[in-house]
Amino acid sequence: MDETFDAAGAALCCAAAIRLGGAVRVLAAPVALLDRFGLVLAGVENIVAFLEGQELDEGLLGPAFAENWGLEHRYPADLTGREFFRAWTSLVFVALVLTRSKQQDIMARQGLDFALGAAAAWPTAVGIGSFGSLVDFELACQQEAEDQFRKGDLPALWELAESQSHQYRRAAERLVG
Repeated sequence: MDETFDAAGAALCCAAAIRLGGAVRVLAAPVALLDRFGLVLAGVENIVAFLEGQELDEGLLGPAFAENWGLEHRYPADLTGREFFRAWTSLVFVALVLTRSKQQDIMARQGLDFALGAAAAWPTAVGIGSFGSLVDFELACQQEAEDQFRKGDLPALWELAESQSHQYRRAAERLVG
């Protein structure tokens, strides 16, 4: 990997994209965007594989980047969850761009801020476990992800993100009915 590549930032943004992706998958289904969502998520999964030592698949990342670029505009503006959906695509954009070492103007913190913005934009009150809001839950998730990354166990980080995505999925299922 290039020395200017931010592996920690890319990992934390990918974990957040996976985590929030649980809700985005549910929001995408009723508006026939699951295939497009799947293409974008495949790009995130390719970055995950890259962080674990595999090669980046430009044939996958290019279409994922292009699809992500238009995905937020395909989600109907009048539907609940639009701002959450939009913030998720911004988070994914940061994760995708972080694979490009020459993109010094993009910082991982921006992606994590988009994740917090998505949680803050959630259109209903959500309590998860002992957390009184989705923002509190997301902050705790980000801290837990950082702790897991410091331990150096990337498979455990992805497992954690997948586990946390179930909470987001359940919130979205309650939202869309």
